[in-house]
Parts: sequence; C-alpha cells; structure tokens
Amino acid sequence: MTSAAGVPRFRGLLRNVSIFADLDPASLSALEARAEARAFEPGALVVSEEDPGDALFVLAAGKVKVVLYGDSGREIILSIFKTPGDFFGEMSLLDDEPRSANVVAAERSTLLVLSRDAFRAHIAAQPRTALRVLAELSRRLRRADGIIGNLALLDVYGRLAGKLRELAEAEGEETEEGLLVRQRPTQAEIAATIGTSRETVSRALSELVRRGDIAMSGKRLLVRRTFLVGR
Repeated sequence: MTSAAGVPRFRGLLRNVSIFADLDPASLSALEARAEARAFEPGALVVSEEDPGDALFVLAAGKVKVVLYGDSGREIILSIFKTPGDFFGEMSLLDDEPRSANVVAAERSTLLVLSRDAFRAHIAAQPRTALRVLAELSRRLRRADGIIGNLALLDVYGRLAGKLRELAEAEGEETEEGLLVRQRPTQAEIAATIGTSRETVSRALSELVRRGDIAMSGKRLLVRRTFLVGR
C-alpha cells in the first residue's frame, strides 16, 4: 500500500458518493481536505477481517472485492466495488466493532480514506449524512438477506440466474435483444459470489448459451429479454 502521489483533487468524486450527495460546496471542500488518497496494487489487502474499523473508504479508480475465507481457504465474495464513488467501511465507524470482512484490491486501485475522527467530525457538522448512512446500511442488509435466502433455497442454476439478472439490471445497456453488460465478472468471481465452483459456473453458462437465454463474446454478456422476465 502506498500513498497516491500527484492525484487530482476529489471534490467531484465525493459529490458522486450517495451519502455525501446533498452537501454544499463548502462542506464538500471541508470533507475533501480531511481525506487522504492511497494506491493499492492488485492482490493487496485493503482491510483485514477483525482489524479495528478506523476509516471509511471511497473508490476513486480500480476494483476491490469484499471477501470471507472458509476453513479450507475457499474465497467467498460478498460484494465487488468498481464504480467511482462506491464506499465501504462505514459500519465499523458507527459501532466501534472490528471489520466484518476482508477487502482486497482486484486490480490497481486508488481509494480515498477518511479517518474515524474525520468522519465523526463531518457527521457532527452534517447530521444529514448520518441519515443517508443509515439508509445505505438498510439497503445493504436487505441485499444480504436476499443473498442468504438464495443460498439456502435455490440450486446452482437458480442462484446463477438470479446473479445474471441482478448484474444485467444494475449494469446493462438496453438493446433490442435484452440488456448488454460490457464488463461481466470472471467465472471465478461469479462462482465465489454464488457459492459454487468455477467449473460448475462454466457448465451452467454454457447451458444458458445453448438455450439462447444469454450470449457471451469476450467480456460482453447479453442477457436476453425473455430470460429477464422468466423469473
């Protein structure tokens, strides 16, 4: 991990962070002054499970994944952050508990880091941010409930179908045939997200292609409209 040198100022980025979206220019400037930019190489550990939660992180560039590791070392991906303005680490700042998962840089990434003291000073001055944080925590808890339910109740094909539909609705571009995702996750990332092996995901994707539910070309994934409505 290194401090990022020569990076531009990040006021525009902070305005795109959902919990800071309604701040006035002066408040954004104050927040920007409190933040530090850091660069992480691929594979670098950004935060470790059980570490003290002493900072909020905002993604400026790159991609990071939130993971847990099973007893056998198997990786379970809880979330992937790849859009500038995505943030994580807010939970530990609010409850003073250790981190609940590991965050690893999936590619070279730049993150803005706001320390606990700086974040709490901001909250004291801007209580509306606290309400936005609570709303985001609620959204993430609802998503976690859905994931847990899918893992418990659906087979691999059902979990994969749900993941592809979620991906298409979040990142897809409208086309005549369906929703086009230009940068689909790797098979290994999908497998670690839905709790199965890469080989199983590969077979299931091939079957969906054979049935005409999806089409893949390079990193592109087309989720056909008939598949989107076939819930």
